[in-house]
Amino acid sequence: MKAPTIVRTLAALCALSLGAVSAAGEPAQPQASAVPIGESIYRFGALPGGEPLRGERASGVPVEGASAACVNCHRRSGLGAAEGRGFIPPITGQFLFHPRVSSRDDSDLPYVDGARINRDPFTEETLARAIRQGIGAEGKPLSVLMPHYALDDAEMAALVDYLKHLTKTQVPGVSDSVLQFATIITPDADPVKAKAMLSVLDDYFDEKNAAARAVSPRLRSYHKMMFRATRKWRLHVWKLTGPANTWEAQLQEHLAAEPVFAVLSGIGGKNWAPVHHFCEQAELPCLFPNVDLPVVAENDFYALYFSRGVLLEAGLIAHQLQEQPHWSAVRRLVQVYRADDIGAAAATTLAGESHRSGLEIVRRVLRAEAGSGLSSALKDIGPGDDLVLWLRPKDLAALGNHPVKADGVWMSGLMGALEHAPLPSAWRSGTHMAYPFDLPDKRRIRVDYPLGWFRIRKVPVLDLQVQADTYLACGLLSETLNHMVDTFVRDYLIERIESMLEHRIITGYYPRLTLAPGQRFASKGGYMVHFAEPTGAKLMAEGDWTVP
Repeated sequence: MKAPTIVRTLAALCALSLGAVSAAGEPAQPQASAVPIGESIYRFGALPGGEPLRGERASGVPVEGASAACVNCHRRSGLGAAEGRGFIPPITGQFLFHPRVSSRDDSDLPYVDGARINRDPFTEETLARAIRQGIGAEGKPLSVLMPHYALDDAEMAALVDYLKHLTKTQVPGVSDSVLQFATIITPDADPVKAKAMLSVLDDYFDEKNAAARAVSPRLRSYHKMMFRATRKWRLHVWKLTGPANTWEAQLQEHLAAEPVFAVLSGIGGKNWAPVHHFCEQAELPCLFPNVDLPVVAENDFYALYFSRGVLLEAGLIAHQLQEQPHWSAVRRLVQVYRADDIGAAAATTLAGESHRSGLEIVRRVLRAEAGSGLSSALKDIGPGDDLVLWLRPKDLAALGNHPVKADGVWMSGLMGALEHAPLPSAWRSGTHMAYPFDLPDKRRIRVDYPLGWFRIRKVPVLDLQVQADTYLACGLLSETLNHMVDTFVRDYLIERIESMLEHRIITGYYPRLTLAPGQRFASKGGYMVHFAEPTGAKLMAEGDWTVP
């Protein structure tokens, strides 16, 4: 790659990061004023008193506020970023002030792409010059992408102190011989799915540890050591109990007793929010849990999900509803769901995305046991109505006692068991299903990889989608750690997953996975489908893959 191409590529990378901030119209974290001055400058582009950080690139282009924050290019960890053959170098104190090293094999620094070890170390004075004037430690101009910032002495001292603080010496859950991980099971999780997830995790950890050496030596040569298994993985299963308002306290106790590097997979039922909030507050990566109602807080950092679950389904349904020829004649959009289930949140999302003048949005809430209450919910449904079902299999099976009278019927695939949904034949051919995965025929080859591994390891297939997602999460973690080598920093783990995810070929149920900075959901779209015949599980797509 030629130098101008590298510059353009890195400029695009920075622009992508800046877009992730400005798209929301606010800094990545709204509490910037509550953090120390150096952190506020670095992460939020905010000076003391709330004034915006201002800078100017070598080309004369000004940057200001959140768009000027160091985090946009150097990332939250301070360990930089890579794109193609171009790098934004690490700027933690560990790298900035380290004496010159002639080769990586002679370095005691952890391995980071783009680290410049064969140069003079910065001093506080030369670092201040670099930030203000764009002049490096050896007196040469820095990259044209690096803005020049107007900081006074107190602000500069605070920023330099923060860069020193970014150096991590002791990371919880990491030793010379073991990496500690946890998985979390909420009390409302489906026990069969929980067992399915654990069967994959247990066997994956066993296989990983079979090749690991007892003690890891210092990694001197990146090229020789990158893909060698050197540490054992240890899994802690944190099973929560009781009401949701006690879960965060339980998790704090678990983390104090069993410090871990990250949470891997996990499974929830109707409420994952306390787990999400705990991981965010503890700055603990939570990687791809099996949940159908994740927390949508794209400004949060530590939780990564495969998709938005039923909230994505609501977007898919809203998109198709508005494409229907009869949509202009519809009087009502009637949504049916159980009061204590995730369909309530999905119905709220769909109502917000489907609002238009003159359309009455009606909610029919079922409160008795599964299979009951449908008569009153459906009794006045007729022409002029569109009906959306956020129901579980028992309720879907009970629809056989009721005729189809709505102009159109839509349903949640995730809640209804996807292609195994027990829809009665009268409802089967005319119901549109939201399907946030690749179609069965299209994903078959990708799913064959975990299926083959399950056969070899004698892992019983209890829930293929949960187990394929869990296997995928394990593989993503393993590959990311291989590339991190010996740089065990929690923020860096998240950043490396973001950068490498789109290059993965085997993606299980999903046609493609991508995460840009600021994005927390790796699969962005899905299909609308219907059953091809009154019996059987074959699905027919009603259009292309759609990102609502």
